[in-house]
Amino acid sequence: MSKIAWIYPGQGAQKAGMGADFYERSETARAIYDRAGEILGLDMKALCFEENEKLDLTEYTQAALVTTCLAMTRAAEERGLKADITAGLSLGEYSAIACAGGMDDLDAIRLVRKRGILMQNTVPAGEGGMCAVMGLDASKIEEVLEHMGEDACVTIANYNCPGQIVITGKTAAVQEASVLLKEAGAKRVMMLNVSGPFHSPLLVPAGEELAKELETVNLHPLNIPYVTNVTARKVEDIGETKELLRSQVSSPVRWMQSMEYMIKEGVDTFVEIGPGKTLAGFLKKIDRSAKVCNIASWEDMERVTQELV
Repeated sequence: MSKIAWIYPGQGAQKAGMGADFYERSETARAIYDRAGEILGLDMKALCFEENEKLDLTEYTQAALVTTCLAMTRAAEERGLKADITAGLSLGEYSAIACAGGMDDLDAIRLVRKRGILMQNTVPAGEGGMCAVMGLDASKIEEVLEHMGEDACVTIANYNCPGQIVITGKTAAVQEASVLLKEAGAKRVMMLNVSGPFHSPLLVPAGEELAKELETVNLHPLNIPYVTNVTARKVEDIGETKELLRSQVSSPVRWMQSMEYMIKEGVDTFVEIGPGKTLAGFLKKIDRSAKVCNIASWEDMERVTQELV
C-alpha cells in the first residue's frame, strides 16, 4: 500500500515572496500569517513577501519559514491532501509535528521564534561556524574529527545525503577541520554563511532554555507519526517530543538516516512543502527511485493534489 510523507525544509530554504500566492488565494493561509504576526509582534507579510535583510537572520528566519510551511500545508489539506507520516529537517521538524497533530500551529510558530533567538545568541557572533563537506564518507569525517580530540569541539551537524555532510563547532577549529578533511579526500569544503554553530554541543544551553519554553506548550496525541532528527526513528508517543526538541538543538540532524528509515517503513511518495527543492535534491542522492513532489507555489499545490488525491 502506498504511503505518503510530508517533509519540511530547514533554515536556508527561505526566500522573499514565499507563500505570497497562498496568502492571496486562501483564507486559511491568510489567517495563519496574520495570527502569527499578531502573537509575535512582527509584520509577517513584510518579512516573508518583501525583499529584506531580516529574513536571513536566524531569529526571524525560523518563524517566517514555519509560518509559510504551515500555511501551505493547511491550504493543501483543504484540497484533500493527506499524509501517513511527516518529517522536517532541523527547524522543519516543528512543522512536521504540528502537521502530525502534536502541536497547535501558533504554538509551533511561537516556539521557533524563541528557538531562533536562542540559537543566534547563545554563542557570540564569530565564535562558532559551520562547514559543508562534499564527497567524503561520513565514517571518514567522523574519524578525522575524532582524531582532533574532544577539546576541538568539532562535530557533525547534518547528515544530509551521501556526499554532503555539515560540520559545526568553534570557528577556528572548524576551519582547521576543513583543511584536514580536504587532505583526507574531501572533494570540496565550504564555510557556511551562518550566525552560529548550529547542532553543536556548544548549543546545549540553548536547548535548556528552550526546554523551559516547551513547558508552556500543551502538546496533543499524534494523529500520525513523525520522524525525529535526533534518532531517525518515528515518534508515536507525544510524551517523547519535548525532550527530543530540547536535544535536537545540539544534536546532529540525521536527515539521510531519517529518509532511509521512512523508505524502509514503506513510504514511496514524498511531498516537500515549502520554498525551494533542497530536500528533493537530497532524496535523489539517497534513493533515486523515491518519488518526490514539491509544493512551493499555489500552482504546485493544485498539480500535486490533483495527482495524489
